[in-house]
Amino acid sequence: MSRRSDGLIGVWAEMQRQQQRQVEAQARQQREYERQQRAYQRELARSQREQQAAYRQQREADARRRTAELDARVEVLRALLVTGCRAPAFRAATLMRAEQLEPFSPGALATPVRMPDPNQYQAQGGGWTAGRRAQAQAEARARFERDWHAAQAAEAQRQRQLSEYRRQYDRWAAAQLAEIRRHNAGVAGMTDALRDKDPEAVVQYFSAALYSCAVWPEGFPRQVAAAYDAAARQLVLDWELPRYDVVPEAKSVRYQPSTDQDKETSRPVTQRRALYRNVLAQCVLLVLHDLFAADEFGVLESVALNGFVDDHDPVTGRRTHIFLATVMAPRSVLMELHLEQVNPTDCLVDGLRGQLSARPDDHAAVRPSRSPSDVGNGVVTHGSDEEPDLYEMDPIAFESLVADLFRAMGMRAVTTRRSNDGGVDVDALDPTPIRGGKIVVQVKRYRNTVPPTAVRDLYGTVQDVGANKGVLVTTSGFGPGAHTFANGKPLELVSGRELVDLLHRHGLRGRLGDGAQPASPTGRATPDAGDRTDDGGDHNVLGLSWAGNVALDVCALVCGGGRVLSDDHFVFFNNPRTPDGTVRALTATAPDKTAIRVAFDALPAQADRLVLVAAVDPVVNPEADLSGFTDAAIRLLDPAMTELDRLDVADGRSGETALVLGSFRRRAGGDWDFVGGGKGYTGGLEALVRDFGIDVA
Repeated sequence: MSRRSDGLIGVWAEMQRQQQRQVEAQARQQREYERQQRAYQRELARSQREQQAAYRQQREADARRRTAELDARVEVLRALLVTGCRAPAFRAATLMRAEQLEPFSPGALATPVRMPDPNQYQAQGGGWTAGRRAQAQAEARARFERDWHAAQAAEAQRQRQLSEYRRQYDRWAAAQLAEIRRHNAGVAGMTDALRDKDPEAVVQYFSAALYSCAVWPEGFPRQVAAAYDAAARQLVLDWELPRYDVVPEAKSVRYQPSTDQDKETSRPVTQRRALYRNVLAQCVLLVLHDLFAADEFGVLESVALNGFVDDHDPVTGRRTHIFLATVMAPRSVLMELHLEQVNPTDCLVDGLRGQLSARPDDHAAVRPSRSPSDVGNGVVTHGSDEEPDLYEMDPIAFESLVADLFRAMGMRAVTTRRSNDGGVDVDALDPTPIRGGKIVVQVKRYRNTVPPTAVRDLYGTVQDVGANKGVLVTTSGFGPGAHTFANGKPLELVSGRELVDLLHRHGLRGRLGDGAQPASPTGRATPDAGDRTDDGGDHNVLGLSWAGNVALDVCALVCGGGRVLSDDHFVFFNNPRTPDGTVRALTATAPDKTAIRVAFDALPAQADRLVLVAAVDPVVNPEADLSGFTDAAIRLLDPAMTELDRLDVADGRSGETALVLGSFRRRAGGDWDFVGGGKGYTGGLEALVRDFGIDVA
């Protein structure tokens, strides 16, 4: 007799099966997780091996590149004489400047304003009645006449601007042509004096020939002292030679993975010494070749050349000229030599009977046979340790000095040839990542202020050649019009004072006339202890604040009759004070964002207003407008910085980038009242200052 189950055993068995399935599922998940972990570890190890391999390949490639650079430098040194002999000879004609100017280009001003077409002004609507149709026709005629008069006024304004722009261009073109013709006349005068064997002209001409040689490797010195013996038709000169470190000490570079470092293999000492001696001989022969090749007027019968290094005397420890080579070369002997095929050392010592130090690396000196000071007339020196007068420096030497400055700042720089240089005097390359790139440099050896047209020309050159930046270097200075045009553009202006400061900071020499104090490191003028007005402390401070984060340049213009008194009476970021110090920029204190100090009673008698303006800083906020300029106010403060009054200023508007904040105007009794502004400009500070008579060109 069987007994029915109550189902408990089945339930228990099902529970056991479910638990078993859960255990198996967990085991499968664990195995899958472990598999994924192993795969991840394998992938990670593979990625690390690939990264390590890529890193090693990069380091090995860098080592090979450095080795290739060392080989290339040595090859340049070995081929110095051959390369120089194949270069074109220097000629006086290369110093001449072509009378070619940028053509007049008025841009949009050349296009007449389009006059309204009466056919497009038809009556709209008209209605059913004759009276309504007549009214519609009258309205159409009124619209046409209004637009026609507006167009006529705009066309008259365009013609006035075009005429003024043409006059500015004509003045600039006349000045440029006059400068070119003065320069060419000077070259022609030097050529005539050269034919007459004038010693000064001879020295200047052949110094220019040596400085214009483009085959000298980067870092080679170019210091020369020369004199001309007219009776013997002999040029006697001392020429600086490169020092021993011109030959790389390292021969190759190899990456060592075990230490993760580059290891340099030294060049054998005997090989380095022999190469250095060979380089010195090549330099002497190349100088002789360049001098005789440039003698198109037949003024040289022979050349007495002494090569020296500017280094510390091993006996006294003082820096001096140590002569390592000397030779007296007649033209007839040198012209018979095929310098591209000679052994430089043997040619100098045996072929020309010259002297070359046996151990130039140890500064074993030779005795010069004849020095420039032995000639008896004036010795002309270029590039010496004496402070050269930048105003009087040879133009080619001045350009070379600027190129030396850029090289001292860590860039690669070469001077361009005098003809077909596209307005570029020095080509520079800044190797710095991100901010570096191609730089074109123009050099202006002026005594007067550089006109804004020169800055405009540089900007055109930057755009034409696709450079990252343009730099204009001058011995004089720039007016506010030039600075305003350059503001926000890839341009940098270096004045004479800044140039002197940069030269001194980078170990180079230069002065302006009787000497110039260097500018502040920021490149902006800073008042000294004596920079104050005789206002007896009776002045005010104008503190400006505003809401929003837009970066602004706040400027002040001292005007008479609506026009600034002079460029120097425009106080802005590159001219922080007027000549008399009555208006000057101050460092603002909270809550003000900028401040200007004004001695109203001491302002020039011809000044009837002080205009305050603001413009978006195109460097900090290149895409911004004045829509973010709100809740602005000017605080009028006394000398103790106590607030006397608060003057409201109009808000900025969208699309505008410059704004007249307001003006203080002198009344008949001598008091000053504030008149609010509000006129905006879409063309930035450049467009605004034109309305006040500043030439931005």
